[in-house]
Amino acid sequence: MQTPTSNPEAERRIQKLTQHLNPLPHLPNTNYLYMLSCASRTKLNVDTSSLSSYMRGKHRDIQEKVFNYFNANPHLQTPLEISKDNHRELCMKQLVGLVREAGIRPLRYVLHDPSTYFSLLEAVGSVDMSLGIKMGVQYSLWGGSVMNLGTQKHKDKYYDGIDNLDYPGCFAMTELHHGSNVQGLQTIATFDPITDEFIIDTPNDGAIKWWIGNAAVHGKFATVFARLKLPTYDTKEVSDMGVHAFIVPIRDMKTHQPLPGIEIHDCGHKVGLNGVDNGALRFRSVRIPRDNLLNRFGDVSHDGKYTSNLPSANKRFAATLGELVGGRVGLAYSSVSVLKVAATIATRYSLLRQQFGPPNQPEVSILDYQSQQHKLMPMLASTYAFHFATTSLVEKYSEMKKTHDEELVADVHALSAGLKAYVTSYTAKSLSICREACGGHGYAAVNRFGSLRNDHDIFQTFEGDNTVLLQQVAGDLLKQYQGKFKGGTFSVTWNYLRESMNTYLSQPNPVTARWEGEDHLRNPKFQLDAFRYRTSRLLQSVAVRLRKHSKSLGNFGAWNRCLNHLLTLAESHIESVILAKFIEAVESSPDPSSQAALKLVCDLYALDRIWNDIGTYRNVDYVAPNKAKAIHKLSEYLCFQVRNIARELVDAFDLPDHVTRAPIAMQSEAYSQYTQHVGF
Repeated sequence: MQTPTSNPEAERRIQKLTQHLNPLPHLPNTNYLYMLSCASRTKLNVDTSSLSSYMRGKHRDIQEKVFNYFNANPHLQTPLEISKDNHRELCMKQLVGLVREAGIRPLRYVLHDPSTYFSLLEAVGSVDMSLGIKMGVQYSLWGGSVMNLGTQKHKDKYYDGIDNLDYPGCFAMTELHHGSNVQGLQTIATFDPITDEFIIDTPNDGAIKWWIGNAAVHGKFATVFARLKLPTYDTKEVSDMGVHAFIVPIRDMKTHQPLPGIEIHDCGHKVGLNGVDNGALRFRSVRIPRDNLLNRFGDVSHDGKYTSNLPSANKRFAATLGELVGGRVGLAYSSVSVLKVAATIATRYSLLRQQFGPPNQPEVSILDYQSQQHKLMPMLASTYAFHFATTSLVEKYSEMKKTHDEELVADVHALSAGLKAYVTSYTAKSLSICREACGGHGYAAVNRFGSLRNDHDIFQTFEGDNTVLLQQVAGDLLKQYQGKFKGGTFSVTWNYLRESMNTYLSQPNPVTARWEGEDHLRNPKFQLDAFRYRTSRLLQSVAVRLRKHSKSLGNFGAWNRCLNHLLTLAESHIESVILAKFIEAVESSPDPSSQAALKLVCDLYALDRIWNDIGTYRNVDYVAPNKAKAIHKLSEYLCFQVRNIARELVDAFDLPDHVTRAPIAMQSEAYSQYTQHVGF
């Protein structure tokens, strides 16, 4: 049987026919600034109010309540220059005001309406990121741990005090020597059956609880994660039951002084978030009642017997951490709100700022320069993409809290890890790009990039180091891949791999690899197939490498040898998820004007990502040279088109003036407020 050979002449004819049927828009190679002049622009008509309503959804009211409260109380708005101690006190006053004066009760939303809570967190964090984190510590971490890891007796005793801020608290998990490796925590909780108490001890300096929010100044309680040690009567030793959570009072309710056996120290001035009072806790034989064990997943009786409805320490540990996944969801969602603020300031400034131009003609907006567009427009497209992806994550998380469906729990765990890692890393890089894009004026503190960058930077570390979280995603992908070849099925998030793995294992189609028409390149199916093909290729190749290296290096050594490959795999998968959610959002938009704008932005997001990794596609002939060139030219054209509606796109975020309060971004008062700020 003869193997069919390629026919160059036939391929050339197909290529020419495709170009006639789907021509690329004519993009002149010269006089670029003339092409960008206002007279020559054709742009979409975007109904900003409709797009904004679609973006902000059903939680607009709770956000407006926050913004209105701070507008009515300017003395509670964080000034530009403020000391660490004053910032901490102001932050507490802001939180108390929201709860006791504005009547906003976040704990109710944490437990019963997570999507509203995350929208509230977005609004609060945009006022002052320190306030957003402090609220998260009080209600999501301290409150959430008590309500989700405890049982009814804990809810009855602590709910009201947490809700109304009578019981300000901490979440004491991280230690000086252990952060990401929670199973390696060293703090000890030993049960004393004679007194019916647990004894909390810090056995060495490495076990000091570190970076604990609310601990340095305001906290009265802490959820302390410690190794549960139970007496073994037959051997007169103790058995280690693994990490459990305990409620430990740390300050006197009346005097606010540290309780006996509790040492509290201040972690001091930080790079950012100095409105949050991070502290360190050491415990010296601190006794707490047996009832202070948060016993939803494991309990200890009066005589020291351990019971659990989960069969192993690993399952109990996984269930405990699974209840805390909301923190990652919140960080991913909040990181997008930071990106919205930065992109808005940088885009508005770039539209206002004028530099140079053709001879004897007015200066042009710096956003008319291709280099500025390439810095900011793909970022703006990514902001939209991340918004829809994290909104979908919040909806999944809310559904998970209602149904407790095991498959959904696993899905949210993997998605929250990946999105938190990917989005926060992207935002951190983008904040520096925005500062640079605004030149020297971007360096002025009043224009916000410095505080946004410093406050957001730690998002890459807490609630799980980004590199560690991406490894979790890669590990889940490999489990799914292994299960597929054992006859299993992919779970919800990974469903697409069933088909794309089969596609990958076959050779790329030499005809479609050369299609370069605009309709084809802007087809969501082509874009999504390309993203998923890349993920499948990375997954299959890293599985082969791991199998090979494990024979000589062992599993740990093989993993470390392939670590960068694994991280790239995880990022590729998350990009596929993000694009899929963006495409869904475009198709679901009820307003034609908004849908057209979102389609344009989505196409830029997809093609810019493909072009940035074009080497991967070229290496396996998934994209032929002529098609790669067409992708590049079309992404440049889309960048220009998005620039034409950039103001409408950032206006649709509908951020209040006191959030985007950078003078360089204010259209009518652009420089009057700026010059007034420095004393003119």
